Order: sequence, then C-alpha cells, then structure tokens
Amino acid sequence: MPETSSAYKAVNKTLGKAIHQYDMVADGDRLAVGLSGGKDSMALMWMLTERLNRIPVKYKLFPIYIDPGFEPGFSRDLAGYCEKQGYNLHIEYTDYGIVSNGPENRENPCFLCSRLRRKRLFEITHELGCKKLALGHHKDDLIETLFLNIFYSGEISTMVPVQSFFNGEIKIIRPLALSDEESIGKLAAEQDLPIFSNSCPESGISKRKEIKGLLQQLYRSNKKIKGNIFRAMNHVNLEYLL
Repeated sequence: MPETSSAYKAVNKTLGKAIHQYDMVADGDRLAVGLSGGKDSMALMWMLTERLNRIPVKYKLFPIYIDPGFEPGFSRDLAGYCEKQGYNLHIEYTDYGIVSNGPENRENPCFLCSRLRRKRLFEITHELGCKKLALGHHKDDLIETLFLNIFYSGEISTMVPVQSFFNGEIKIIRPLALSDEESIGKLAAEQDLPIFSNSCPESGISKRKEIKGLLQQLYRSNKKIKGNIFRAMNHVNLEYLL
C-alpha cells in the first residue's frame, strides 16, 4: 500500500502542503496536467489521481503531451498508460524539437523548444476549458533555475509555485514545488510508474545538467546547503542588494 512507503509519505506531505499553502486547487477545478513522460510529471499525475480517493475536494484531470517530433517517440505508449488510468491523453504532434535543434538555433535550442511547448500548452489548456495548468517542477528545479538565471540571465529569479498569465485567465501550478527530486524518484520506482526516455539530442548535456552537477557537489559537502538555498528564496534582504 502506498501509505506505508516513506517516499509516498514524503511526497504526499509536501504536495499537500504546497497545494494548501499556495491555494492551488479548488473544488470543481478542471486541471490540465503537462506530461513529459519523465518521472516528475508521471509522479505528479499519479499523486493528483491518488488523492482524489481520500479528500473532499474534487477536480478533474486532463493530461496533455506535446510531442516534440523526435524519433523514436512514445506518444502511443503514454496514451495507453493514461487510458488504463481512466484518462484520455491529449497529444499534440509538433516539430518543435527538430526546429529548435536546427542549424540556425544552435546557441540555445532548449529555450526555444520550451517556449514553443509552453505556448501550445497554454492554448490547449484554454481549449479544454481549464483555468489551471499543473506542471511537475519540484524543489530541485526551483533551486537550479535560480542559479541558471543568475549565471546566464543576470537576474535573481526562479519558478514560483503559482503563477498567473493572461490577466489571471490561466494559472500555472506546481504542486511538487516543495518536494525533493530524490523522493519523487523513489515514489515513481515504488509505484512502478512508466518512465519514457527523452530522444532529444540535447538531453543530458544542457546548462541545467551542469548546474545540477555543481549543486550536487555542494550538497555532498554540507547537507544543510540545499535547505538553506531554498529558504533563502523566501528571505530576500533587499537592503543588501544593488
């Protein structure tokens, strides 16, 4: 049973805390869920489904997958899994990944691909009659994004648990924002969630991967560093910033 799992307990606690603390989900919500096929989004979908059996708040889930166009793809397998769970996966077949990795855009293919996919996710969320789009970003993603923006964009910023777009017409929610990547990975393994390989040629060599490696070295040197970085994003002393 999932409730006996330490990984389940950890993710369930932090997910519930994030949803409550940031007022992410209301009764009757229609939630679009962006799936990538990776462990984070698959675990998010599983958790949002599992908790429906034991909470008074009811909502409906509408999974979406933006196929970037790489071969071999896994759209059919992902759709089959969703169908077994009682969901109709909306698949959008695109060439976003191929275009983004074209010779004219070698400097930052990940940025363009992400922007194109995000734009289409917003459009499909609206088409499905959903006001909220749930994404699988977790605590480690927020920390890594902070350093990516400092190093490569020259600004101090990161993802936020809830973010409004189009004058509040659509909100991005990140229920895993307080959850550790390690616990999410353990949960995905314990629940035998299908994890699909990314065929993108940039997979594993991105700037985010470099930042993750640097942070892991710091975490190994002092186990308090990760928590301190995350807390620092909630305690900004503007008097000591330029």
